[in-house]
Amino acid sequence: MYIGYSEAETFLRNCEDAVIITHQSPDGDCIGAGFGLKDILAELGIRSRVVCSDEFPSRYGFMTKGVENEDFEPKTIIAVDIADTKLMGRYEEIYGKKVQLCIDHHESNKNYAEMTLLRPKATAACEVIYNLAKYMEVNISRHCAMCLYTGIATDSGCFKYDCTTPRAHEIAAEMKRSYDINFARINRYMFEVKSRGRMMLEAKFCELMEEYIGGKLVIAAVTQEMMKNLGIACDELEGLAPITLQLEDTEVGVLMRERESGEFKCSFRSADEVNVSEICQTLGGGGHAKAAGCTFKGDIEAAKAAVIAAVEKALK
Repeated sequence: MYIGYSEAETFLRNCEDAVIITHQSPDGDCIGAGFGLKDILAELGIRSRVVCSDEFPSRYGFMTKGVENEDFEPKTIIAVDIADTKLMGRYEEIYGKKVQLCIDHHESNKNYAEMTLLRPKATAACEVIYNLAKYMEVNISRHCAMCLYTGIATDSGCFKYDCTTPRAHEIAAEMKRSYDINFARINRYMFEVKSRGRMMLEAKFCELMEEYIGGKLVIAAVTQEMMKNLGIACDELEGLAPITLQLEDTEVGVLMRERESGEFKCSFRSADEVNVSEICQTLGGGGHAKAAGCTFKGDIEAAKAAVIAAVEKALK
């Protein structure tokens, strides 16, 4: 059931001992949303803990480290920035059918929760949570402000993607004005600081980009073997997908990342009019019109063939 801010406020003010689920392969928005919501619940005197199927990358330590994840038997299950329960990883089996509230901004949300606060036009889940906190007139701590700013900044590509709303700029200005967050440092670590292995991968990234459908589709695949040779982790590949769109005439770019399980996580990007969320939904995934994803198990060539066929159909 889709709900508004009023119903979400009533639920949060009356909930107890909440587990906040973030998606596997965590990014700045789901981490910021998870820990930002935890701070908001703390202001209401409600215990909570943030969980993720994967470890949180070290570069997000300013949000995650030192935060107490209290031990309790959960009475409330909340999901943030999760469009589909299968994105919960190992937590799907535990909590997938028990989610009471989902706060999200993906147009492909499956409406799996008892209540869903969905704002598909929002830049990020963190934008939705900020608006909710303001609606509730709950105090936003400096740590919460850093979390919510980070989610908005990362999901908007530092405010340069099409998904960036005027509201996102307004929130960022308010964060700078009222909460004294070090936005320059956050942006530096989110968008500029890289390991040597990541920089070496970027140096050879052009060699990995393969053109299909007359150059309208570009696919770059990064395997576990490549990552091991460069000494980088899968989470360090965040931010590479948009590079696939830099070739002229490219309409759809896809970054394929092999996980340790052997699955390939595919991140789709659209340059102009192609809705990659619709493409990914045909492949068992989803997301936004300009940024979406799906996962394949098994052979990489079979995965590429499926991607090519789906994109070709969409372009026609």
